[in-house]
Amino acid sequence: MRTVPHPRTGEGAAFLGVLTLVVLETVAVSTAPTRDKPVVGGALMGAATAAFILIAALWHHHRQAEQHARRIVPEDLGDGLFTARSLEGFPMEAVRPFLLGPDAPSLNSLYTAWLLATHGHDSAWIAHHLDLPPEVIHLLTDAASQRH
Repeated sequence: MRTVPHPRTGEGAAFLGVLTLVVLETVAVSTAPTRDKPVVGGALMGAATAAFILIAALWHHHRQAEQHARRIVPEDLGDGLFTARSLEGFPMEAVRPFLLGPDAPSLNSLYTAWLLATHGHDSAWIAHHLDLPPEVIHLLTDAASQRH
């Protein structure tokens, strides 16, 4: 199973923030009067430290989210979860066209998405954790919501 790449907007924002701080630091230190340079430099070092802590926190959060996702959606669920009862209502005829072709998703991936959808996960969550076409995910979540 491959995870779907997703934008890391928090990390990008942190990187841009650090880059902005570096530029501002350079401008502030170079334009500050000589007597004020230690104060300006100290304040900017504090800001740089805060930015470092922010980036470390974002990185840590991202790693924890990935580890949590791996625990929720294991690499190989096996056939034990895919019983007649758990797959009741699975829209096989609707997903059949998606099973044709060279890049077709595996039936296990579709079954996994179905189980997640029937247990309350929305399309965005499933798309984040499974490498499936968005049309299939929406089809499955819609069918699961109509099942209840």
